[in-house]
Amino acid sequence: MASKIVVVGHVDGQFQAVFQKLSSLHAKNNFAFAIIVGNLFAGSWEADGADQTNIQSLVDGKIEVPLPTYFALGNHPLPPPAVEKLESNSDELCHNLFFLGKRTTMKTSEGIRIVALGGQLDPNIIAGQSKDKYPPFYGESDAKVLRGATTADILITSDWPEGIQKRSKVPFNPEGQPSAQQCIADLDAVLKPRYHFSASGGAFYEREPFFHAPSEETNGLYPITRFISLAPYGNPNKEKWIYAFSLEPSASHPVSPPSGSTACPLTLSEKKRAAPEHREQTLVYDDGSRGRRSHKRRKGETRGPISASECFFCLANENIATHLVTSIGENSYLTTAKGPLSTSQTFPKLGFPCHMLIIPFVHQPTIGSMEEEERRATYSEMQRYRVAMNSMLKTVSGAEYGSVTWEVSKSSLPHTHWQFLPVLADLIQKGLVAAAFKALAENLHWPNFKKEDVGDGVEETSDFFRVLVWDPNDEPGKQTSYIMRFDEKIRFHNQFGREVLAKLLRLDQRIDWRDCGQTQAEEEQDVEKFKAAFKNHDFAE
Repeated sequence: MASKIVVVGHVDGQFQAVFQKLSSLHAKNNFAFAIIVGNLFAGSWEADGADQTNIQSLVDGKIEVPLPTYFALGNHPLPPPAVEKLESNSDELCHNLFFLGKRTTMKTSEGIRIVALGGQLDPNIIAGQSKDKYPPFYGESDAKVLRGATTADILITSDWPEGIQKRSKVPFNPEGQPSAQQCIADLDAVLKPRYHFSASGGAFYEREPFFHAPSEETNGLYPITRFISLAPYGNPNKEKWIYAFSLEPSASHPVSPPSGSTACPLTLSEKKRAAPEHREQTLVYDDGSRGRRSHKRRKGETRGPISASECFFCLANENIATHLVTSIGENSYLTTAKGPLSTSQTFPKLGFPCHMLIIPFVHQPTIGSMEEEERRATYSEMQRYRVAMNSMLKTVSGAEYGSVTWEVSKSSLPHTHWQFLPVLADLIQKGLVAAAFKALAENLHWPNFKKEDVGDGVEETSDFFRVLVWDPNDEPGKQTSYIMRFDEKIRFHNQFGREVLAKLLRLDQRIDWRDCGQTQAEEEQDVEKFKAAFKNHDFAE
């Protein structure tokens, strides 16, 4: 069933008038919800006592908001009373009025998927995503994270996408040109939203609908995007500041481009096809122990049955712990492990756990099951992250710490990833690391490990467990690879690698990550310490 939605441009503090207008329209149309895509608040609240009183009235719930309304982060700072209320009230400013946040992926009760990126681009935000969600600035990495949502019904940004006016015959001559960014164009190209709203430029602009090229991911259909930028409420030229429409999120894309549409004017910044075009993506960790069906494997295999909204590694998961992410590349990202095996005391020269996960963007159970281009690029970049962390260890500790990287390549898992952990060089050089993996496998009556490098695994026809060992006396790019192949007869448990290293490092009580919980403040502290040590080695920064 289609839902009626109403969208508003800049309100600029004129709450009473805008909400009265919405109330009148809502009584006639019964909208599912409203969205304010521009500034809810005026930019100079401190200078005007009346503005301050008006803001306090809204925060205190004295101004009626007639229907559920989501407001975006525009280009004005939020006033302190509003920030204080949002922080203490789970981003609900008052009854029916909800803050979308700086970087948001959400689904409404009607099943409509909204992706929002608020504020203006600040090129100085380079070390991961911007942390504070209230100042009106974002970094390119914030936009890149949202690409992991893979799809959107409604995209909301303050900035315009670079190149949106190409191929358009719609005139647009505002007094001030809107800010346009390539990273927003990338979002459009990847998410293929049905509607993209902005309020930049101070004037109304509705581009002709544009269609995205059909692909396997779109089942050969033509996704259509409508880009609309609204004028401010009360603008002197009486340009359109409010827009109502109906949306059925389950409606199929057209089988051919509709009349009056143009080809997509936007191009991805990468030459290659972006990995997050796949239908599902992720974010940080899972023990893989939930029961799942087994699947036939290798080229063309189906993805695991778990959806992106459930997957703890997919950026499309609306509950992602973004504070754990430390670096975002073009095909993969780096994050600290939730419930790390090591502690900040395990490796004294580091002072942080350094139990890291290297996670591909692509939602596939194995690297070998990816399409060729993305498989090669993803494997190469995952290796690049491994080598960069080895270089960091060498910088910080000299030859004291080597590393172990392990991978479960198993067709029934939802999302492949590598885990990385430092180990004392002495354990590597005495052969104790390799011996520990072999001994536990033997005790479990599992197949033998073989010293063999299988690269991206595309030639493998069975599931396997891989261990990559680095000796700090070698160059950071070197590795010794051990492989254990297994089939469905083996009841392989996915915490095997963690169990081996827990025993080796005498951390037996930390085998289960759920027993190693930290507060968010502790997690953020470990992330910052890692990022400081990794900064000069992070090729993605």
